[in-house]
Amino acid sequence: MSLIADRVNKFEESETLAMAKLARELKQQGKDIINLSTGEPDFDTPNHIREAAKKAIDEGHTHYPPVTGYPELKNTICAKFESGNNLKFSSNQIVVSTGAKQSIMNTLLATINPGDEVLLPAPYWVSYPQMVKMVDGIPVILDTQIQDDFKITPPQLEESITEKTKMLILTSPCNPTGTVYSFEELNNIAIVLKNYPDILIISDEIYEHINFNGQHNSIAQFEEIKDQIIVVNGVSKGFAMTGWRIGYIAAQDTIAKACEKIQGQFTSGASSISQYAALSALSSGLDETRKMCDEFKSRRDLLLNLMEEVPGVKTNVPDGAFYLFPDISEYIGKCDGENVINSSKELCMYLLNQHGLALVPGESFGNGNCIRISYAASTEVIEKAITRLKSGLEKLT
Repeated sequence: MSLIADRVNKFEESETLAMAKLARELKQQGKDIINLSTGEPDFDTPNHIREAAKKAIDEGHTHYPPVTGYPELKNTICAKFESGNNLKFSSNQIVVSTGAKQSIMNTLLATINPGDEVLLPAPYWVSYPQMVKMVDGIPVILDTQIQDDFKITPPQLEESITEKTKMLILTSPCNPTGTVYSFEELNNIAIVLKNYPDILIISDEIYEHINFNGQHNSIAQFEEIKDQIIVVNGVSKGFAMTGWRIGYIAAQDTIAKACEKIQGQFTSGASSISQYAALSALSSGLDETRKMCDEFKSRRDLLLNLMEEVPGVKTNVPDGAFYLFPDISEYIGKCDGENVINSSKELCMYLLNQHGLALVPGESFGNGNCIRISYAASTEVIEKAITRLKSGLEKLT
């Protein structure tokens, strides 16, 4: 009898975490590594948020919090939805969790039965298909193209729906592509989904505030499908709070209660101190967030200009998040002098081992023609990284 449960073999390790771990190990060995595999802002949490956490400690907020979150935080989240997104939720529809990743996992555990199909537009965040497999669901991949800014179309969505379809996971802005769906594009998707009231939609909006188009659009704004939507968000990306581990969902009462039940037996409430920090983040304005977003946009523009000097690589213009997802398929099949590069993963390993540059292969995101480059790094680091990328690609024949 195996010591390890069969479910562990159903899913894979996160490639982004694996690459970051490998880059750290090489650095510890004294090697010069530029790491653009990381999916987190390179800014510190704003000072007023940190002070709020210190105050919470000093005031003794160190006991078990309610499973779904402190009432004052949940009310602030509701106010954020109403003022920032024109969405009305009551506090009993909010569940605060230990990061948006747990929010998604709670939702899948609460809604997906074995054999249910979950539609995943590709490229997708690495954890989506693995999470679906963990709950014995079936990931159904909807491929997109770089020339279409990696967006699904309503006819493609319609053709993918079967009697087993239970859910669509939609991300805007998107990791890894930076894709942002417009109001009109979301409305067209909503028109399809309103004809399938039993299909749920997870709308992952964790990159809401890193949006270079200005106003964020949520698919939850379309009233005819609102009860089908589970909005997932958090403070990690927009407030540089990745380590604080606070995410949340807003959903119809039945789903929120099911997630509460699961979380109550799993982790209970999220960190009390982190919740008070999140309360400060969500109630004190977006000045620091906008500065961070402006800096990311400046870095994006720099990276796009630098990539124009890299032959054989196709790019599009991401409208949000802090990633570029270029097509490097011209280099698949080329040789580094000893070995043929047969995949984007082998290309990333070549760049890491031979040129000290850590990127993430596109296979992990559902598109093996691409690689993910994070520009959550200084302009100096970005410039050095693309110099290494160009040099490494030039040596492939």
